[in-house]
Amino acid sequence: MADEATRRVVSAIPVLKTNAGPRDRELWVQRLKEEYQSLIRYVENNKNADNDWFRLESNKEGTRWFGKCWYIHDLLKYEFDIEFDIPVTYPTTAPEIAVPELDGKTAKMYRGGKICLTDHFKPLWARNVPKFGLAHLMALGLGPWLAVEVPDLIQKGVIQHKEKCN
Repeated sequence: MADEATRRVVSAIPVLKTNAGPRDRELWVQRLKEEYQSLIRYVENNKNADNDWFRLESNKEGTRWFGKCWYIHDLLKYEFDIEFDIPVTYPTTAPEIAVPELDGKTAKMYRGGKICLTDHFKPLWARNVPKFGLAHLMALGLGPWLAVEVPDLIQKGVIQHKEKCN
């Protein structure tokens, strides 16, 4: 179960109401509006808490998302590209976030750099359809994954800070 700080962060993310995916045309437009509102609120809350850690944008249709995430470790910023597609069965099926730069560097990742969210996140997502959206994916999926994996990869010497590589 999530700790109190995580519960507090997630409770401040607006839940979504429209149960629609990319194939639902008009309803998808409404769902996208809710997604953006939820993401904007989450990013604003993070900035206010001095915990800004990602940027996301999408294609015009809202079906392909991409951006950057970063993790601060020992006062060094490790930055990674992220990308994901919205599944045609969204929101029933959660998107699979890829961090291509880390592909093959950890066991908690699938081919193509997709992070493993199967055990912990996907059951939680399934219980919260259609209320959870992309902000929840970031807060309860990518965020905790980065917090566990990046320090481990650094400690093992698998990834190095860019300044140390030069």
